[in-house]
Amino acid sequence: MRVAIRHIAGHLVWSTHGSVWAVYRLHPGPDAHGHREETVQGTYVPAPVRNEQLAKITHMVRSLSGAPRLIGLCARVDPGEIALRMIEGIEPAEAMPDDQPHPWVENVEATLDLLDGQEMHRRTLWLAVPLQTDTAGGQVTASLGAVWAEISATLGMRPVPVARREVNAYREQALRVEAALAGGVAFRPARPAEIVWMIQHALHRGLAEPLLAEAEASDLYGGQVHGGVLHSPSYADLGQARLQEGGIDPELDDIDGLKSTGQLMRSGRKAWWRITTAASPLRRRWLQVETDAGTGYQAHLALAECPLAVRQDAADLFAQLETLDFPVDYTVDLTLVPAEKARDQVRRKKNELIDQADQYDARPTGMPASLTEAARDLGELDARLSRTSVEVEVQSVTVLTVWGPTAAICDARARALAALLGGADYRAVRPAGLQEALFTLGLPGTVRPGVVREFTQHQVSEDWALSGAFTACEVGDPGGMFLGIDLDCGTTRPVMINVADAPKQDASASMGIVGDLGAGKSVLQKLITEAVWARGGCAICIDRTPVREWATFARTAAKGRCQIIDAAQAEVSIDPLRMFDGPEGRHYALSYLTLQLGIGPMSTNGEVLHHAVEQAAASDAPSMRRVLQVLEEMATHEAGKRQDAAATLTGLIRVVAGNPLAAMVFDPTLPPVQLDASSASDMIVITTTGLKLPPKAAFDKPEVLHQQPLEALIGRAVLYLIAAIARQTAFEDPDRFTTVVLDELYWLTSSAEGTALVHEILHDGRKHGAGLLAGSHDAEELGPDRGLMAYRALARTADRERARRGLEFLGLDPGDPELLRLVTTGLSPVGQKGREGEFLLTCPRQNTGRIKAVIPHIERIASSITTTPGRRTSNAAPDTGSARTPHPPVASESDAARPKEHAS
Repeated sequence: MRVAIRHIAGHLVWSTHGSVWAVYRLHPGPDAHGHREETVQGTYVPAPVRNEQLAKITHMVRSLSGAPRLIGLCARVDPGEIALRMIEGIEPAEAMPDDQPHPWVENVEATLDLLDGQEMHRRTLWLAVPLQTDTAGGQVTASLGAVWAEISATLGMRPVPVARREVNAYREQALRVEAALAGGVAFRPARPAEIVWMIQHALHRGLAEPLLAEAEASDLYGGQVHGGVLHSPSYADLGQARLQEGGIDPELDDIDGLKSTGQLMRSGRKAWWRITTAASPLRRRWLQVETDAGTGYQAHLALAECPLAVRQDAADLFAQLETLDFPVDYTVDLTLVPAEKARDQVRRKKNELIDQADQYDARPTGMPASLTEAARDLGELDARLSRTSVEVEVQSVTVLTVWGPTAAICDARARALAALLGGADYRAVRPAGLQEALFTLGLPGTVRPGVVREFTQHQVSEDWALSGAFTACEVGDPGGMFLGIDLDCGTTRPVMINVADAPKQDASASMGIVGDLGAGKSVLQKLITEAVWARGGCAICIDRTPVREWATFARTAAKGRCQIIDAAQAEVSIDPLRMFDGPEGRHYALSYLTLQLGIGPMSTNGEVLHHAVEQAAASDAPSMRRVLQVLEEMATHEAGKRQDAAATLTGLIRVVAGNPLAAMVFDPTLPPVQLDASSASDMIVITTTGLKLPPKAAFDKPEVLHQQPLEALIGRAVLYLIAAIARQTAFEDPDRFTTVVLDELYWLTSSAEGTALVHEILHDGRKHGAGLLAGSHDAEELGPDRGLMAYRALARTADRERARRGLEFLGLDPGDPELLRLVTTGLSPVGQKGREGEFLLTCPRQNTGRIKAVIPHIERIASSITTTPGRRTSNAAPDTGSARTPHPPVASESDAARPKEHAS
């Protein structure tokens, strides 16, 4: 095989056929420094966004000219790439006690074990545009140079060099192409190593191919202008491959056995087609590619027929290829014909139909119905071409490529692809004798073989844009924690999110999770929480569950680095004057007392209470008990209204302080809570089991609120202090990310204090390096500010009205019947093993997809993360991984690996 590349200068390719191509990478992601990240499309897109994208792609197609070529390649992803993306941005940690592994290292190793041996890829899109010089002399020079390049290789002579002026002329032409592409899809010029990778990928299909990640960071293979001419390295080694159509597979054909017993030819040898077990050479419709890395098998299918009419929501042919459980490459060779020229072709076809109709009139059978349908189609095409002068007709030749390590696997995949296309009324053929020609079409710098013209399809620009060839679907963030598997992709495609990095990207780090009971909300929250603290952040969890599930999870997952605060057991003190210094302590103490006692801050009682708090805070041992003592002294020594107010306040506070639920505030003998999360603990869990709150209706009527039981009023005031602890700890150190975890948020947002906490974190969390991680059964329970959450997840929701609100929360069409069916019955169906943990996930880049959360095979995480009765504790990791991935052994951890935890 001979590579058709003479020179590569940047993204410009000089081919041996006399043409010069400009190659671009579409949807390139972040730039070399990671400073720019494009908005990528998810699988589920709202109709207005889809229409906007369709308009952009249609405009881009119309702005192009000539014969550009779109190439979609599935780049192999190595598990090591996922590991590097997981540790990117993590600072080296200090040595762990007793030489135990770092918790995030355990997560990375568990991910590597899970993904090892899986077929993973990512879709990459490339656009190759042929360039033309403005002068006839330049075209003649290029053609003569290409002819001489062919002859010189045979004679052993050097080819004609490319002059500097020719390089500059083509670069100017490429700039005009880039101006035409602007405003369509994100792109950047391809790097020389990436262009070479495209050839290496084509030759190594079915084998261990080179990684695109290495080519993206490589500076090799590029040519330079020296002495007025372009000098490039040799590309001859790229063509060291043998191509054989219908090549023999030893495993499939059993050559050594020679089981077939055919007749002998005159020479005494067996006929070559009888050596193998395959009945006919025509059935061996694949291309055998032999390289130094081994032998792979490829099958190339050409799109021979498209349906005349397709619904807009089902026309995305290339997007549907992602649902197959094997990767598919595609090459679309385009010829863009201006509207006026296309209309002339339509007129000629109309005249031919009229002549045919006249001939059929003389027959007794009359004119067939197909002529009438053809005339109607031509009339519609003529009308659409006449609608605007910028319309173009897209004449496309589409080649789809599958591969495998053996001929049998390759053949089975080709049949499966043809069946999928046939179900959508597309006819794909695998022509015998043209496999090598179709293979060549997908290489950069090659001309289109004339024999493939018979597969040309004719469409207007808008219809062709509906096929989705220029779109790339992706869910999640570029890096961070490994959350699970993309269910919209047939092969294994990891999904990663990085909530801690969102504030650095000027986005909110808050996340809302909505779903039914048992749909997996808590498990998803715990996975993200564990990743936050293992990556160096901090987590504050308010746990209201009677079983104290978050406390149990913290003691195992963050052993030695957690602090448990039980708001009902009174084993630690949340006295604001003992926890906070200076004005903050006085502010929280006064706000707590006015809320607890139900008095106005500007009344006489409020003034006396303010004086008592100031005096207590200025004492040697400030505490809420000291406030009570100051009020007792004022009731004895003051006179008039101040004395009466002090006496009244003393009596009310004694009533509250005597209740066991308020002991955490007024008992000076309890040790205070340690809020220095950076040195004391990475996960703080505040359990509120036993605390009662007034009903939500009582907050709208003060007279009803004052009549609530004492336990409910104390619970409301203690909740204010808990919210103060969470807020203060989350906003304490902006350089260290903190997530505030609120499970079953309805309990917190039913009070004004809880709603205020949610409001403050959502509005100010980004500036302080903090985010909210909230779970709820209904999107409305996330509060009125839920639109500020950049991360959103929707689990199974059986109730259709709640499902509509959940879809609206994700930004999708709540009236779409397919989406409603997916949310109500298609996500984590009840009783189906292996389907747990399915969500619709939306990330800050506004890409929504269907994922399956995967619990890491780490014992300290898997043993306490689930809340299903009878399965809360297990010595082995639960079966929640992808159905396509085998489960590796569970990692173990020593109990003495971490310092003693601060549990109460």
